[in-house]
Amino acid sequence: MTISFVKIVAFSVIFSTGLLSSCAEFKEAGRTIGHTTRNVTREIGHGTRDAAKEIGHGTKRVVNSIGQETNDAARPSSDDEQ
Repeated sequence: MTISFVKIVAFSVIFSTGLLSSCAEFKEAGRTIGHTTRNVTREIGHGTRDAAKEIGHGTKRVVNSIGQETNDAARPSSDDEQ
């Protein structure tokens, strides 16, 4: 074997090992980014759902209150009945 062939093989082994470790680092970074994105999106969705639910409940209370006031206004008072 010649010296240049041994150098090429040694370089190839070192380079391959470096690629494998860097691939694992990229995979871990991608997983971290993906999980963080998933968690943030879930929290935004839950917050939006809760806010919409509260707005709906508040609107229902206002509509029921207006409806009750309308019913009270439509009833004749005791003075009108005499």
